[in-house]
Amino acid sequence: MSSQALLKTQALTLKAGEKLLLADLDWQVLAGECWCVIGRNGAGKSSLLRCLARLRDSQGGCIQLNGKDLPSWGIEALARERSFLSQSRVDAFAYRVIETVLSARHPYHDTHYWESTQDHAIAIQALRLLDVEELAQRDVRSLSGGERQRVAIAALLAQDARLMLLDEPANALDLSHQVSVMRLLADECVGKNKAVIMVSHDLNLSYGIATHALLMMPGGEYLSGAKEQVMTAQNLSLCLGHPIESFVHGEQTLFLPSVK
Repeated sequence: MSSQALLKTQALTLKAGEKLLLADLDWQVLAGECWCVIGRNGAGKSSLLRCLARLRDSQGGCIQLNGKDLPSWGIEALARERSFLSQSRVDAFAYRVIETVLSARHPYHDTHYWESTQDHAIAIQALRLLDVEELAQRDVRSLSGGERQRVAIAALLAQDARLMLLDEPANALDLSHQVSVMRLLADECVGKNKAVIMVSHDLNLSYGIATHALLMMPGGEYLSGAKEQVMTAQNLSLCLGHPIESFVHGEQTLFLPSVK
C-alpha cells in the first residue's frame, strides 16, 4: 500500500455565502482508506465533496490529487483518477441501463470512438456486482429509486478511478442493499488499493465499513482521523447537535440518538 496521499488538502476553506463551512482543512487520504464525512444538514458535506471533485470552487487553500494541484488536471485525466456520485440525478433521456454504465468508460476512449469488448465486460461486471444485471436493457427512467441508485454506483465502479467520492451512496436502498453496497465499497479500497470518501447520515453503517472519519463541526471546525478515535459519542454529539450514545454488541460498536 502506497504511503503517498491520493488526495491532500492544505488550508482548504469553504463558505456558503457568508457562512463559514470549513476553515483551514489540512487533510490527506491514502490508498486503501475509506473515509466517512459526517455533519449536520447544511454543514457543507456535499459542498466539500463537490470541491474535491473540482465541481465547486473553494474560498481558500489548495487541493492536490496524486501530488498534482487539482486545477492542473485535464478533464479526461481527472475522470480516470476520481469518480463522483451526486446525491440526486435527473434522467431526461431514454437511455438503457447498459448505456448509462458504459458512459462511465468514456475517459478511456482516447484511441477509439465506440465502446470496446473490454468496456462492455467491465460494465456488465459492475451491474452484476450491484445486483442489477437483469436490468441492463431497461430504460433508466422506468427504474425504482433504489434500482436507479445501484445503476449509478455501477457506473461509478465501471469508471475505475482510484479515488471515489460518493454523496449518500445508501440513499433509497433497502436494508440488504445498503449493507452490500457499503461492503462493496470497503472491498474496493482493500482489494484494489483505492480510496473512498463518502457522505453518510447512517452512523452505524459508516462505522462498520469506514477506516477513518471526518467530522464537520459547527463554526467551520473539523475532526479527522481513525474512526475509533474520532467517532466517539462525545464527538458525534457535538458534531450533530444531539446527544448520541454508543454501546458494543458482540463485535460491533453501535450508536443511538438519545430520546430523553
